[in-house]
Amino acid sequence: MKLNFFAKLANMYSKDPGKMLLHTGTIGWILSCAAQTIAIATNDKIDKKQKAYLIPQEIFDGLVNIFSFYILTRTFKDVFLKLVSTGKFTNKTIMKFLEKNNLTNKIGKMDFNIEKLANYSEIEPEYRAFKDGVGVVSSTIGSIISCNLLTPVLRNKLANAPSRALRAEMDKMDKEKEIQTQTPAKPYDYYKSSMASYRNHSGGMRI
Repeated sequence: MKLNFFAKLANMYSKDPGKMLLHTGTIGWILSCAAQTIAIATNDKIDKKQKAYLIPQEIFDGLVNIFSFYILTRTFKDVFLKLVSTGKFTNKTIMKFLEKNNLTNKIGKMDFNIEKLANYSEIEPEYRAFKDGVGVVSSTIGSIISCNLLTPVLRNKLANAPSRALRAEMDKMDKEKEIQTQTPAKPYDYYKSSMASYRNHSGGMRI
């Protein structure tokens, strides 16, 4: 059972190495987010108030990291692989094959796919090696742009917004509690205080 699962897994990724980079990178972000969140939640040196602020912030931050990485890397990979399948992005050997079969007029068209040609088997080894290489390179470029350019910007704009709102709400609740603890004196209490003061300063005179 386990061998069968790993065999299928190896077979799937051997046909698309770029997909392996995409999936392993996404899993890495998920595990990183989970580890950071658990570390905060189990840290005894962080008080409950800070945890109530830091844990949601870490979750939002992790979600932005995960989705921005997956979406951008997947988009880069899919766009470049589409260019390969339509012949728009190719090498000399594949181009000669297209010229030989009078297919240069179809290069770049969305409905054209080299893999669906009747004689595709003639170019399959060269085409598959080139496509796999493009998949790996495009996935790597997408992940670099995501991690170093897009993700930090999105994290600052999106992930920090909910945490700022939560922080403001917590500060508001703290102020309300502080006001509630400062109960104003009742009129009767003021009257008793005034009478006591009068008796203390009126000497022996009493009414």
